[in-house]
Amino acid sequence: MKKINIIIFSSFIFISCGTSRILTSSDLAIRAPIKASLLLSNIKDDRIPVEINPGRFKSDSIIYRLPKVVQGTYEISNFGSYVSNFNAYDYKGINLPAKSLDENSWIIYSGKKLDRITYEVEDTFDIENTDRKTPFSPAGTNIEKDNFMLNLHGFIGYFDLLKNNPYELKITANKEFIRSSAIPKVSEYYDEYNNITTSYYADRYFEITDNPMMYGELDVEEFMVGDIKIVLSVYSPKKKHSANSLKETVEVMMKAQKKYLGSINTTSRYDIFLYLSDLSENAPSGLGALEHHTSTVVVLSEDSSRESLAKSIIDVVAHEFFHIVTPLSVHSEDIHFFDYNSPTFSKHLWMYEGVTEYFAQHFQINQGLIDKNEFYDVIMGKIRSASRYDDSMSFSKMSENILEEPYAANYYNVYQKGALIAMCIDVLLRKESNGLKGILALMKELSKKYGKVKPFNDDLLFNEIELITYPSIGLFIKNHIQGNIPINYNDFFDFLDLELRMDNVETTFIQANGQLIFRADKESENIYFNSNVLNNSFWLNQGVNENDLFKSFKGEIVSLKNINFILNQMFEWDEGQSIDLIIESNGKEKNINTKLVKTYMKAERIFEIPDSSKFKKEIRESWLYK
Repeated sequence: MKKINIIIFSSFIFISCGTSRILTSSDLAIRAPIKASLLLSNIKDDRIPVEINPGRFKSDSIIYRLPKVVQGTYEISNFGSYVSNFNAYDYKGINLPAKSLDENSWIIYSGKKLDRITYEVEDTFDIENTDRKTPFSPAGTNIEKDNFMLNLHGFIGYFDLLKNNPYELKITANKEFIRSSAIPKVSEYYDEYNNITTSYYADRYFEITDNPMMYGELDVEEFMVGDIKIVLSVYSPKKKHSANSLKETVEVMMKAQKKYLGSINTTSRYDIFLYLSDLSENAPSGLGALEHHTSTVVVLSEDSSRESLAKSIIDVVAHEFFHIVTPLSVHSEDIHFFDYNSPTFSKHLWMYEGVTEYFAQHFQINQGLIDKNEFYDVIMGKIRSASRYDDSMSFSKMSENILEEPYAANYYNVYQKGALIAMCIDVLLRKESNGLKGILALMKELSKKYGKVKPFNDDLLFNEIELITYPSIGLFIKNHIQGNIPINYNDFFDFLDLELRMDNVETTFIQANGQLIFRADKESENIYFNSNVLNNSFWLNQGVNENDLFKSFKGEIVSLKNINFILNQMFEWDEGQSIDLIIESNGKEKNINTKLVKTYMKAERIFEIPDSSKFKKEIRESWLYK
């Protein structure tokens, strides 16, 4: 999972059938399947009717659940809370007694008589911008007349004893809808009401949760990257972007990723489901992505320019694709035997998210998509962002307790310090091996030993890494991942003959020092500039000061209610664009009506030492390009 956290204002307080896999009858399992159906053709009050037919039970008390937490997320989602009108029926169609145990679970009495369960599910996208807590958008669901985001864990549940039973899933929808699915398709048929029913097959409940779908007015492109088939499905409500316009960006990126990974290849097909949000009141605002074994769901801003969207895709989708290394190929028992209702968490978020994020940045310099100064700026940006979090917190302890405070508040640091941990291990490995191998070689070795079906023991991984690397790696792990000693990054830059110097660093129009330049007053719901604005050249040149009121944006009064929407637009500002807004300073209004120029902040940057030693220069070149 990757969240684009910098544009989320909660920190204040604060008819194509060709997109599905075909399954042959010889693939069907002998185990009794659970039959599930979703009626997209019968939506009432933005709710999808669901029917579950589990077959016969031998016991009288049966528990049915929807996930409290899903894999790849490190937060409580409570998908059962979106269920209503839950009913259980016997074979004569008579209601059986059932009651809710908690937000996500129902107990059904007289289970031996149970024939089927029915209920309705509302979507999560529509209520993201309300006071109700909702799942991270790429893990969420959408029900609209022209789009259905079907993260199936939001609709289909499981019985405790039958999680390893296969599922036969039928989805009925308007036959004009394009249907894009990462789950195998068995068959489909048309009815007299202009609908089509498509049947899918999943070998167990995990495959239900691991294979998202998207139905509706989509735009789909398919292409090959080596021996991997890439399926790009795009929903753009205002038709501003298309799969065709984004195909080249994805193709270039994934060719570079595949070349970077080399021998690691765990899938013959990879699906990208891209939902472009118009960021309106009923649209998703949690921008980022959620990985699956052979697919990813991505939510980004539709108002992005083509260039900005391409950059976000490279940053976000690359991260998710690299999850095929970890945790998809290298993972612990906590992940392999995941409990959707009472999950336990691994010590190794530094690897699952940190190493993945590092790969998502490092491959770009390694494969020539960016130059080394851009890469240095990315690393420095992560150091600045990581400084906002508790640097003395044990990363292992945080990982194991990620749903609890104070650890949950530090989650975003997995993309910052987690990536920096991976960088340090990479540099240290190259130093110790005289530039012959780095962290990718380590992950390949672990991937060969384990893989998708063999988990590692969570408590033994650190010892194993030390045994196959060097004592210095073991010491680093002990001090900086298990322990609470902050990392001195200058020590690692010294291995490479790099140094830090103050310079002008380009920033966004809503940030400086790695943080937002705004603060919110909870009582008045007003938005003010904070002290960070004093290190943003654009706003300084406009005469904006700390504590000035951000009063109006495009003629609309700015408040806590609409600031997320406004900040997302400001994040997309580009040089040469005209803006119109009003601020208030010391009781006096000031209109800012001007064209944008690039904005900078004073900050440390990474520079190469001119007269590098031969050894350090070789290690640096190995780190960047080999």
